[in-house]
Amino acid sequence: MPNNPSYIGHRERIREKFAAAGLDSFLDHEALELLLTYAVPRKDTKPIAWALLKKFGSLAAVLDAAPDQLSQIDGVGPGTAQFLKLIRAVFKKYSLAEVKQRVTIRTPQQVLEYCNASLCGKQEECLEVIYLSVRNTVMGTETIASGLIDRVAVSPRKIVECALAAKAPAIILVHNHPSGDATPSQEDIELTREVLRAAELFGISVHDHIIIGKGSHYSLKANGKI
Repeated sequence: MPNNPSYIGHRERIREKFAAAGLDSFLDHEALELLLTYAVPRKDTKPIAWALLKKFGSLAAVLDAAPDQLSQIDGVGPGTAQFLKLIRAVFKKYSLAEVKQRVTIRTPQQVLEYCNASLCGKQEECLEVIYLSVRNTVMGTETIASGLIDRVAVSPRKIVECALAAKAPAIILVHNHPSGDATPSQEDIELTREVLRAAELFGISVHDHIIIGKGSHYSLKANGKI
C-alpha cells in the first residue's frame, strides 16, 4: 500500500495546533491553509494559500475578494471560492450581533466598532444612518445609498424623512471610502452641513458624520467640520 502524501500529516498537525491554542499564534498563510483544508480535499493547501496571499496581499483581502477573482487561482474552484465567501459572511454576521449588544453610542470609536463589520471590505461607497434615542441608545440602522455618495445620489430630505419614519430624535451618518483614505471630500462636508440644517427644522440632532477608511476613520465633528 502506498504511503500517504506528506500533506496529510501536515493537515493533521495544523488542525491539532488550532485545537490546542487557537489562531493567535498563526500567521496569515497558516490560518488560510487551515481554512482551505476544509474546502480542498486531497491536495496540499500550502501553495494555494501562498498564491492567494501573493495575489491579494492579505488574509482580509482574500476574504473580501469576489468569487470570480478567487477562482483565478490554481486549486481554487467554485466551491472553495464560495466557502471563503461564507467564512466572510459568517464573520460579518457574528460581528454585527456582537457589537449590537453594545446599545449605546457616545464616541467615534464606538461608531467605528458598530459599523465596521457591515462596511469593511465594501467595494463601493455606502451611506448608513444610525438612529439614536435621546439617551444615545441605538434604535436601528439603515443603508440610505450606495455607489457615489454626494448630494445628487442622496438628498438631505431623504435622510431626514427616514429619521422621521424611524422616530429617531438623533442620528449619526456613517460612510466608507473604498480608496482607504478617510479624509472627507468637499462634497462630504457640504452634504453633512445640508443634512444638519434640514434635520434641525424637525428637531433632529445630527451627532456626527464618521468616514471609515482602511485602518482609519475621520469624525467631521471632532475635526470641527460641523
